[in-house]
Amino acid sequence: MSQSEGSLTRRTTPADRPRIGSHLAAKGKETYLGRKRRARRINRTLAVGHPDAHCELDFSNPLELTVATVLSAQCTDVRVNQVTPALFARFPTADAYATARQAELEEYIRPTGFYRAKARNLIAMGQRLVTDFGGEIPRELDDLVSLPGVGRKTAHVVRGNAFDIPGLTVDTHFGRLVSRLMLSDQTDPVKVEFAIADLIEKPEWTMFSHRMIFHGRRVCHSRKAACGACFLAADCPSFGVAGPVDPMTAAELVKGDTREHLLDLAGV
Repeated sequence: MSQSEGSLTRRTTPADRPRIGSHLAAKGKETYLGRKRRARRINRTLAVGHPDAHCELDFSNPLELTVATVLSAQCTDVRVNQVTPALFARFPTADAYATARQAELEEYIRPTGFYRAKARNLIAMGQRLVTDFGGEIPRELDDLVSLPGVGRKTAHVVRGNAFDIPGLTVDTHFGRLVSRLMLSDQTDPVKVEFAIADLIEKPEWTMFSHRMIFHGRRVCHSRKAACGACFLAADCPSFGVAGPVDPMTAAELVKGDTREHLLDLAGV
């Protein structure tokens, strides 16, 4: 086993001494090269912690993924996945959305919240797809963001997962982790996207997004992060700032089906 491979499988416990890079980042003295190396090391470590990272929206084609992602705004993926089976069966094509009755569509998507605005966007999106794109979801970023209800985040989700085109999905989890890990001091999602694109290899963009989002949902929570039970502790300048450092207290905050794996990797 190579030294780099060994470093990925070695347990990183909260008691480990943080790497120099995390200290320098916290003090604002980390070089660009140092930040890039730390970012890529974080990505490799995340790959070990979340080997099953993926888009958590259920879909079988680009249209379904686009619709599901539009519905996921201000709503959990779990709730969206509860709604979409019946929705997709009733509205299987762009033309079906284009000719949908607003009131009927609203009833299908009501549990996702903001259902009136979302229904209007889905109908308008269907009409635009039919008139301008032959009823198919386009692959190009500029074409995707021209669709009603579709922004850069949704476009990157669709491109990365339906078309296998690398992209960084900057959602609330991604933005929070980028800030806590001090990989960028930008707050605007587009600027965050460009900053991280400069650090992470392009082929890794889509999976890096999935891994960060997985970690944000399972370990690095918004209100209280599981710092003392986080396998990224050695590379995180915010260790102990975002949450409790006591391993047992922090362990209670770790969520998900792979909780035991995450705790084992953190040495808890």
